Amino acid sequence: MSAIWSVERTQSTRFPVRIAIEQGGRVLFAVRAQSEWPAPGGQIFCLRERELDLTEPLAPVARVPIVTLKRVGAKIAVVLDRPTRKRCEFLVLRKDRKDGSGAYEQVFFRTETAIRAHRSRGRVELSARAELDIAIDLRERYPWRFPGARTARRALPAGDYGLYRDETLLAVAERKTFANLLHDFGALRALHQGLAELESQPRAALVIEAQYADFTDPARTQPWPAPHVARVLAEIAALHPRLPVVYAGNRKLANYWTLRWFTAVAAEAAGTQLSFVSEAAARYEPAPADGGIDQRIRAAVRVELPESFRAADVCARVAGAEPRRVARVLQGLRREGKLVLVGRGRGARWTRS
Repeated sequence: MSAIWSVERTQSTRFPVRIAIEQGGRVLFAVRAQSEWPAPGGQIFCLRERELDLTEPLAPVARVPIVTLKRVGAKIAVVLDRPTRKRCEFLVLRKDRKDGSGAYEQVFFRTETAIRAHRSRGRVELSARAELDIAIDLRERYPWRFPGARTARRALPAGDYGLYRDETLLAVAERKTFANLLHDFGALRALHQGLAELESQPRAALVIEAQYADFTDPARTQPWPAPHVARVLAEIAALHPRLPVVYAGNRKLANYWTLRWFTAVAAEAAGTQLSFVSEAAARYEPAPADGGIDQRIRAAVRVELPESFRAADVCARVAGAEPRRVARVLQGLRREGKLVLVGRGRGARWTRS
């Protein structure tokens, strides 16, 4: 079930708009805003809704399916399933009061244009300062070094290096040398089984101490033909899509990449002061990727509807498809040479070519 971006009018003069993100009858996140959408390059100050008064009169304005919702640091990033005004974010800040009486919250509703125009657009989201507790697997020989981190030897459920926080495993990295990986190609099923176990961890990465180009050199990939090696590497990426494969180049760079990755993961996990941001993202359940409403319209036209149909038939077939959106997609298919329009006005019919 897709999450829904719901916009409603309120009776308030200061915050006349309610914007809510809902899914399965639950409100994941809601704010009171000054307008439905920020002006180009601008942002809107909002108040987070703590509790909805069921007796408050609200007038529906729009309901739009959500493509993705994700927490990015102190932000909730949202992409809507519509052709325009679809990318936005809610930036949530906590600031200490000057009188020392506690902290207060600020929520800003920003669009992609405002994000790109802001002077901090090059700033990273996560702090580079984070305490690291790194475990090195007992079977790891000649381990990497992690300056500034607390390290210990212990048995890991998967991988060669693990990042812990309060005895909770946050991330694991599997280290492979060029020779190790070529050797594993002799037992591909066992390799895939190990990578599947690695992929099941909260966060995981396969870090290779070699460049991708090394695996395309026939003189180095013996006894395996270079084309076979390329097929195996492509198969790893295809069968384990949630597992990043990092071709770090050499031992030193692989070690450095893993240290920087662990630092970023630790910083992200430490951001608990905005727990409701994390909770909203955690409650969100991504719907199966189907390309959105435009793709569902195209599928209905090409496969589900009769060879000749009206635009109204598409609206009735595809949930959430508005007439203007259907017309835009149909005209696009016409330009591609896949549809022909016969007639005009209400009697016009579309025919597959």
